[in-house]
Amino acid sequence: MNSIEISIIIPILNEEKYIKRCLESIIYSDIDNFELILVDGGSIDNTLKIIEKFKLKYSFIKLLYNPKKIVPISMNLGIKEATGEYIIRLDAHASYPLNYFSKLIEWHQKLDAQNIGTVIETDVKNKNKKSLSIKEVLSNRFGVGNSDFRTGISKVKEVDTVPFGCYKKKVFEEYGLYDEKLIRNQDIELNKRIKNGGGKIYLIPDVKCTYYARENFTDLAKNNFSNGKWNILTAYYTKTLNSLSLRHFIPLIFLLSLLLPLLLSLFIPQLIVMSLFSLSSYLALVIIISFNLREKSNHIFYLIGSFLTLHLSYGLGSLVGIASAIKKYIKGNK
Repeated sequence: MNSIEISIIIPILNEEKYIKRCLESIIYSDIDNFELILVDGGSIDNTLKIIEKFKLKYSFIKLLYNPKKIVPISMNLGIKEATGEYIIRLDAHASYPLNYFSKLIEWHQKLDAQNIGTVIETDVKNKNKKSLSIKEVLSNRFGVGNSDFRTGISKVKEVDTVPFGCYKKKVFEEYGLYDEKLIRNQDIELNKRIKNGGGKIYLIPDVKCTYYARENFTDLAKNNFSNGKWNILTAYYTKTLNSLSLRHFIPLIFLLSLLLPLLLSLFIPQLIVMSLFSLSSYLALVIIISFNLREKSNHIFYLIGSFLTLHLSYGLGSLVGIASAIKKYIKGNK
């Protein structure tokens, strides 16, 4: 075994609101034999000042720099620097319970897996009616689909992907590093590569991390627009849909069910009924679900707004992703 058992890698960029809580949850955990590698993509806020204070006190913290900013490059820099037997990829937007890391290693030893992850509990740092509504929507199956790591499990489950994975380091030697073309979905693509190569990935229920969501509709829309766009671009760059599932494309299908009949109604006016039916059915379902969730956020209109923002921005991102992929394809074949 290496002298360092666990290498924790966190890509960071302008995380001054979250980095202190994140680092403290790692430092005060129940593990000793670890190194913490932070890879900064060019933060211009107080992130680096906060980290430097921690570095003065804790020698196991390393700070690397990634001028290209994007996450998979940061992860690959961290992996190449890492000396641990296990590599854990974390997010600065999250905090981790005392036994988080020891549980991951414990389950690795029980299951002999290539990657293990935990369920995410979505929370918000600043609690108000809007942010609590966003939190509920991001934990709801109608909001995020059949994503077990968001909605929870009751027993250990073999899955296709996990957030913030704990990998054996030799996994990266066997299956390769992160795909640096992918600004989003790089974890999903890597995990699919592992699965296709016969590796095992498990989600465990007995420890959870807390992920701090976006707290306003603008940030929620920007984040999910990018997610939707990169679903399409991931398929374009990898030349396969294997790393994605049907739930990734539902918002796009919904948006097209509104737009296509609307456009065609310019020629066949009766088709506008299809758009109206799709929209009214969706809104009816959103209102019913929001009504059932209203006690958790205390504001039904923010819940409705959260669902609409999440799904429409995601679908629009996928639509833009299609246009971008077509443009790249044409350019590449000139």
